[in-house]
Amino acid sequence: MNFNPDDPKWTAYVLGEMEESDRAALELELESSAEAREFVEELRFAVSIMKEGLAAETVLGLTPEQQTMVRASAGSRSESRNPFKQWLSMPATPTVWAAGLVAASLLVAVIVAPSFLRSRQASPSATLKTQPDITVTAPVLENPQENARQQPQPSATDAVTSAREASVHSQALDLEAKDQKKEIPENKLDRLVTERSAANRVPFDRQQTQAGQQGQQQQPGTLGALRSAASSAQQGQQGGAEPDRRRNEGVLSGVFGGVLKAQEEAAPPPPPAAAAPPPPPAAIATALADRAAMESEAAGRFDRIVPSVPRDANGYDAITDNPFVAVSQQPLATFSSNVDTASYANVRSFLTRNQWPPKDAVRIEELINYFSYEYPQASGPNPITPNMEVAAAPWNPQHRLVRVGIKAKDVPMGQKPSNLVFLIDVSGSMSTPERLPLLKSGLRMLVDKLTEGDKVSIVTYAGASGIALQPTSGDRKNDILRVIEGLQAQGGTNGGAGIQTAYEMAVSNFINGGVNRVILATDGDFNIGITNQNDLVRLIEDKAKSGVFLTVLGFGNNFKDSLLVKLADRGHGNYAFIDGLNEARKVLVEQMGSTLMTVAKDVKIQIEFNPAQVTAYRLIGYENRVLAAQDFNNDQKDAGDMGAGHTVTALFEVVPRGVEINVPGPSGVDPLRYQQQPKAQPLARDAQTSREMLNLKIRYKDPEGSESRLLSVPLVDRGGSFANASADFRFAAAVAGFGMILRDSPYKGSANLDWVVATAASSRGVDKNGYRQEFIGLAQRASQIRGR
Repeated sequence: MNFNPDDPKWTAYVLGEMEESDRAALELELESSAEAREFVEELRFAVSIMKEGLAAETVLGLTPEQQTMVRASAGSRSESRNPFKQWLSMPATPTVWAAGLVAASLLVAVIVAPSFLRSRQASPSATLKTQPDITVTAPVLENPQENARQQPQPSATDAVTSAREASVHSQALDLEAKDQKKEIPENKLDRLVTERSAANRVPFDRQQTQAGQQGQQQQPGTLGALRSAASSAQQGQQGGAEPDRRRNEGVLSGVFGGVLKAQEEAAPPPPPAAAAPPPPPAAIATALADRAAMESEAAGRFDRIVPSVPRDANGYDAITDNPFVAVSQQPLATFSSNVDTASYANVRSFLTRNQWPPKDAVRIEELINYFSYEYPQASGPNPITPNMEVAAAPWNPQHRLVRVGIKAKDVPMGQKPSNLVFLIDVSGSMSTPERLPLLKSGLRMLVDKLTEGDKVSIVTYAGASGIALQPTSGDRKNDILRVIEGLQAQGGTNGGAGIQTAYEMAVSNFINGGVNRVILATDGDFNIGITNQNDLVRLIEDKAKSGVFLTVLGFGNNFKDSLLVKLADRGHGNYAFIDGLNEARKVLVEQMGSTLMTVAKDVKIQIEFNPAQVTAYRLIGYENRVLAAQDFNNDQKDAGDMGAGHTVTALFEVVPRGVEINVPGPSGVDPLRYQQQPKAQPLARDAQTSREMLNLKIRYKDPEGSESRLLSVPLVDRGGSFANASADFRFAAAVAGFGMILRDSPYKGSANLDWVVATAASSRGVDKNGYRQEFIGLAQRASQIRGR
C-alpha cells in the first residue's frame, strides 16, 4: 500500500477525531508501514509543540464580568455627562424652543465675533502685501524657538478654540477605528491587529502633527491663527492641557463642533499633508506576516528544537589541547576509547542559532566519532578489530597524520534479550518542548523496535522517584506507549533517588547473557537529595559494579554537560545530546544496537612510537581520556565501552625524524643537585633497523568478563600523500580541522573553514543518512558567522 502523507486521515488520527472503525483500519496500515509510523510520530511531536505554545500564551482582554462592569459604568457616565440628551428629553413646549434658539444665537455670536474681528484687522495687511509698490521682507531664522518668540502671541480664547477643533479630529479618528474594529471578527489575529495598531498610531499621529506645523506657516486667515494659537497654548500650558482636552472632547460633540466645522469649511483649504497608510490594514499585513513566520519556525522545530535561551550554565570542563610530546621523553601514548557524540550535537545547536560555540564545548574526538567509517568488520573470536592509516598532515605538510580506527562487531538487537529501564526526569525543568515532549517522541520510536524478548520498565523522578511501569514485554506496545503519553513535568529534581530505584529495578530483573541497561534521560539539573557532582558520580560508579550498563541522554537548553559526561564514563555507558527528532531517531532507532548493546568494555589504547622514525607526536582530542602508561595493564582501571557496530577513531599528528620542533621537556630544567642527570639511552637494534613508525596495542574485556585481552598491530609509514589517502581518512581530517578551528587551537596550522568545506565535500562518500552533508552545511554556517 502506498503511503500518502498529504491524506488528512493522519491528522485526524493524531488529533483523536477519527471514528473507531476507521481508526482500527488505520492502525493496521501503521503496523505494515514504518514510514507511516515515523510520519505519525512527527505529527504527534508537532501537536505537542503547538499545545505547549498555546498553553504558554497569555490571553489578552477583559473577562466577561469586567466587560459587564465597563458597559454599566459607561452607560451611567454617559447619562450623567450628556446634557444635550437630557435637554432633548424635556417636553417640547414653545417656551423651551424659544429659550433654545436664543441660547444657540448667543453661542454663535460669541464664537464667530472674535474671528470676524481678527479677519477684519488682518485685511489691511493682506491688501498691503498685494500692492506691487511695497516690498515687505521678513527675517528667516534658523532657530525655531527664536522664530516662535518673534511671532505674535495668541490669546487664551484662540487657544481654546483651536483645542476644540483638534478634539473634533481626534473623535473622528476614534469613531473610524471603532467602525473598523466592528467589521473584523474577534479572534487571536484581531488581538495582534489591535496591538500593531497601537504601535503604529504614534508615528501616524506624528506625521499629522508635522503636517499641521508646516500648515501653520502657510495658512492665512482665521484658521491659521487658530492653529498657531493652539500650538503655542500647548507649549505654554502643559500642566492644564490634559483636563481641558478631556472637557472639550465631551462638549464639542454637539453644537460647538458643528460651528467650528462650518468655520473651517469657510476658510481656505490647507495644503494636503503627506498621506500615511491607515494603521488597521498595515497591522493586518504585519500580523499575517508574523503568523507565517511562526508557522515556518514551528515546521523547523519538528526536525530540531532550537533552544530559546542561550546556554551559559552548562558547566563545561576546561580543556587544554594536548601538546606535542618528545618521543625520547615519553614514547607511550595511552588513552581510553570514547564513543560519545554529545559534543557534536551541542556544537550543531549553537551554529544553527548563529552562535559560535564555547571553546570547552568542543571535544574533537566526539566530533570525529559522530560519524561511522568503513573499517573492516571484526572477524574471529575478537569482538573488535583495529585499522590504521598514515598520510601527510594537511594543515602542516611536513608532519604526518596517523589515523587509528577500531571497529566493533555488528550484532542484531533482537539476537539477545534485553532488560531496559528508562529513568526519566519529569521535574519542572523538563517541561519545555525541547525536553520532555522531544524525549517522549524519541521513546515512541524506540518502543516501535522492541520485541517480545525485551523487558521494559519506566522509573520517573522529580521531587521523589516512582515506578511508572513495571517490567513489561516489548510486544505490549500500547501499554508502554500509554505510560509514556501520561508523563508530565513538575516539581524538583531528586536524581539520586531515581538512580537508586532504577538500578534496583534493573538488578531485580537481570538477564544473564542479555542486555541490562538503564537509560537516563535528563537535563542534569539535580537540585534535591544528592546534588553534589562527586557524590552522584560515586553513586553511579558503585551501581555499575552490578553489571548494569548506563546510557545518558541529555536534553534542554542548559543541560549540565560536565556531570552527564562523568556519569556515562563511570557507569560503563555512552552519552548523547538530543537536540531534535532526527538525533533521537539516530541514537534510539538507527544506532539502537550500538547504543544499547555492549560488545567490549574497558577498551584502552596504547601506542609506542619508534624514536628512530618519530621525533614527537600529539594526540588530537581525547584530553579528558588520557591515561597513565601503567593504567593500560591495570584491569581495575575503567575505560570506555564499545557497542555493536561502533567505530572509534583517533588521530595523531606526528613529527618525523629530522623535522625540527620545539618540545618542552627536561632539557629546559636546571641540573639536579642530588643525583646524576639522566642520560639518553641508545636506540635498540630493532628500532634502528625497523621501518615501523609505531606499534598499536589494545586491551578490552568481554561485557561480563573481568580480565582484559590484548591485541597488537604495528604500522609502517610508506610516505603516502594526503590527496591519495582514503575518503574516510580525509573526511576525519576535515572534521578534526573543523574542531581545531572552533577551539582556536594553537596547533591548527594552515587549516581554515574553506579547506574544511572543500575537503569534506570531496570525501563525503556514500553518506547513507546525510550526516556528512549536514556537516558540510555546518562548516559553511560557521564560515558565515565568522565573516560577520
